[in-house]
Amino acid sequence: MTACGSDNSQDSTPTGTTTATSAAAAATSAAAAPAPTAEELQATLNGFVDPAKPTAEKEKLVVGGDKRAANIDTMTKGLANYGTITFTVADIKTEGDQATGQVTITSPHGPAGPMPLTWQHSAAGWQLSDASACQILAMGMAPCQP
Repeated sequence: MTACGSDNSQDSTPTGTTTATSAAAAATSAAAAPAPTAEELQATLNGFVDPAKPTAEKEKLVVGGDKRAANIDTMTKGLANYGTITFTVADIKTEGDQATGQVTITSPHGPAGPMPLTWQHSAAGWQLSDASACQILAMGMAPCQP
């Protein structure tokens, strides 16, 4: 009977190790964000500069966007009669939960860029980083204050 008890404890040790390893692998998989597509990242940018979209919706497109509400309001008012702005995202590099893409912006004044912009993956999906949002806000005459 002692031998059986010894066998059971040996069986449970590998099982515990396997369970811990499986849990660690699941956590790693959950932490690794799926690589974004250019269309996903462009949709974030398009939504951010859409004059018809309310500020509360735009805040959700930016990491910590609620602290930029006044800037977003100012930019949105300025874009009301500005014309169409389009974005082209290329050369996307993903590392963990961050992605960087080379973005060309085309406005009624012509193209600008390419320039690197970054996104962070969260439960809300791919959100524009605060620093990148501030780059766009500055172009929209609504610069972020430190």
